[in-house]
Amino acid sequence: MSIVYKKPSTLTDATLSYCPGCTHGIIQKLVAETIEELGIDGITIGVAPVGCSVTAYDYYTCDMVQAAHGRAPAVATGLKRSLPDNVVFTYQGDGDLAAIGTAETVHAATRGENITVIFVNNAIYGMTGGQMAPTTLPGQVTQTTPYGRDPKEAGWPVRVCEMLATLDGPAYLERVTVCDIPNIRKAKAAIKKAFQTQLAGKGFSMVEVVSTCPTNWGLTPVEALDWLKENMLPYYPLGVYKDKTGEGEN
Repeated sequence: MSIVYKKPSTLTDATLSYCPGCTHGIIQKLVAETIEELGIDGITIGVAPVGCSVTAYDYYTCDMVQAAHGRAPAVATGLKRSLPDNVVFTYQGDGDLAAIGTAETVHAATRGENITVIFVNNAIYGMTGGQMAPTTLPGQVTQTTPYGRDPKEAGWPVRVCEMLATLDGPAYLERVTVCDIPNIRKAKAAIKKAFQTQLAGKGFSMVEVVSTCPTNWGLTPVEALDWLKENMLPYYPLGVYKDKTGEGEN
């Protein structure tokens, strides 16, 4: 009998704390599979954020460091510069990366720090009650925009991949999603390529994953996936936004 699927050895047996339908679990599994397949568990250091995935340090078998809210790229920079032979990645949500951590993200990218960032964009603050995030769509209802986000009052959403693509520092930027099996496979390939970009010493790499938040969107898990496809993907187009590895870009 052959094994066709098993839990990655790079994940612990801890029970995930995420809500039903949340895609954090899928994304973290893809990261774990990548670490396992590349054989880098013993030299990998992950940086956990503040937010729904704050407990990421419980789920990976590699070394993990907890960063203050938004400071993961700065912490990762220090780790990588101190331990250049190690593989360093951050795992961050949109409130952590695109709001409180905007400066750290932009400057780590423009310096071309040789780190990998996994950015989960679900267009809302998940852990703290469902208020508007920098990535919340125009017209989207949240706890702090009960009549929908009005760009005249709250500004326009931040498209992180597009913003960082204007900089010379990043080596690899791609936006993916995990809303169905084909896209999960594409997301896995992107995450693996981001880690390989770091291993090759080519500089800053980031994979943005368009995700769901059924609880704070007020939808069932299936409805949330449909809402993502119908509303988020038109505003956050999938694709490669920068690629200095020689395989082209958007």
